[in-house]
Amino acid sequence: MSSNARPDELGAFLKARRAEIDPSTVGLPDTGRRRVSGLRREEVAVLASISTDYYTRLEQGRIQASPHVLDTLARVLCLDEDQRAYLFEVAGKLSTRPVRRTSQKVQPRLLRLLDDLDTIPAIILGRRMDILAWNPLAAALVTDFGEIPEKRRNYIRLVFTDPRMRELYADWENVAHTCVAQLRMEAARDPENPRLTALVGELSVQDADFRRWWAAHHVAVRGIGTKTLRHPVVGELTLDWDTLAPTTDADQQLVIWTAERGTPAYDALRILASWADRASTAPAGDGTGRVLPD
Repeated sequence: MSSNARPDELGAFLKARRAEIDPSTVGLPDTGRRRVSGLRREEVAVLASISTDYYTRLEQGRIQASPHVLDTLARVLCLDEDQRAYLFEVAGKLSTRPVRRTSQKVQPRLLRLLDDLDTIPAIILGRRMDILAWNPLAAALVTDFGEIPEKRRNYIRLVFTDPRMRELYADWENVAHTCVAQLRMEAARDPENPRLTALVGELSVQDADFRRWWAAHHVAVRGIGTKTLRHPVVGELTLDWDTLAPTTDADQQLVIWTAERGTPAYDALRILASWADRASTAPAGDGTGRVLPD
């Protein structure tokens, strides 16, 4: 079995995904006699043209699946692109990044870009959603990241532990659930990272929603979306968010919030930028491209 494979995680992921499939969506009749939700193991096996014994052993972590079988299971279980990538990651069939214990330093080019975004809130996220740097407008929009101790400056930790974040996001549950799915994807790439393991353990103990969503094995990558925020200064505003990743370092992403010109949210961002300029003259992040211990 591949040294990168995680058979227990693969089995748990397969079990979680088949439990979500409505039999009617894959052409199976509704007999009305199901004791559990979703597909049975034997039904997945039939749809994937493999034996029930083979699939059972795969879900129990006793054998390794071929890329062809994984492709078939991804189709049978109606996996999206993120989920399919995760399936291959935990099966050890995709090249994974080596486990690294080096400190993470902000890319200078990203930092320069961050400094020039005067009317666009932006942060730089690193591994585990660590907050590496931010501009003044991001601090004004979300929270003053500089007040948070460096080693606890992590976005998903804030989402689950800071009451102000629950007030800020109109759809906090969806935002938090997405964060968990993104962290689950990162765990597949670097499963032995001790800081990630500690973060998952900390949040699992503190929050029942995190425990439940982590156990569901949903996965996602950072990309694009829309969020509605209830800001104490400028009121409610709906912003689009985008993630920009440099080709030189996939472990760092610049996340920006924008609004279409002429909309109330666009005007609100400019009011907030003006307010932030008056309230503080602090530089973006710490202005140095600092290092976080790993």
